[in-house]
Amino acid sequence: MTTIHKEGYTSIAICILLIFVLNTLVQFFLPDFVFFRWAIYIFSGILFITVLQFFRSPNVKVIPNEKHILCPADGKVVVIEETEETEFLKDRRVQISVFMSPVNVHVNRLPVGGVIKYSKYHPGKFLVAWHPKSSTENERTTVVIEDNKGMKVLVRQIAGALARRIICYAKPNDQVKQGQEFGFIKFGSRVDVFLPVGSDINVKLGDIVKGGITVLATVK
Repeated sequence: MTTIHKEGYTSIAICILLIFVLNTLVQFFLPDFVFFRWAIYIFSGILFITVLQFFRSPNVKVIPNEKHILCPADGKVVVIEETEETEFLKDRRVQISVFMSPVNVHVNRLPVGGVIKYSKYHPGKFLVAWHPKSSTENERTTVVIEDNKGMKVLVRQIAGALARRIICYAKPNDQVKQGQEFGFIKFGSRVDVFLPVGSDINVKLGDIVKGGITVLATVK
């Protein structure tokens, strides 16, 4: 079952208001321009449907597994590389990045369960999400989860050229479940996951993945 996410209520209300005003003005001032009026009606319908799909929130059945690291977002795998994580973990990690296009579901989910050890918002730029420096220079929010075995996984929500609003619900010391919703990025962008080196990666570049369903990696 798919519902509308709460983060979309205001945007949808504004969209409805704009459509109402636009159609009223066209109807009042251009009653004889039938073709133009129908073009506006069609445009209004497409706009409303587009905004609705931006904020859809399907019901996801998460199957918890302590050995699995689940994908945090719907989208496409655009980065798989070993790198240095310098903000919190400060060690070598395997980074997997998922690009969320405007047509993807924008809900973000936790890849593992446990305790939130760190959550911090960083203001920044709005480079395109696939830019190499977007992970460290764009507006972003970093969340670190520690599972019951002491393994830490870092997740980073990154704004892009279009996405200008990151919402993160995770707070330090929160007890969380694997696959639990922890945030939302309006109109898409990118989510990075930093995994322990040595994890068995289950995806490859270009794969289409689903938040809370696709297993990014398996750990021992």
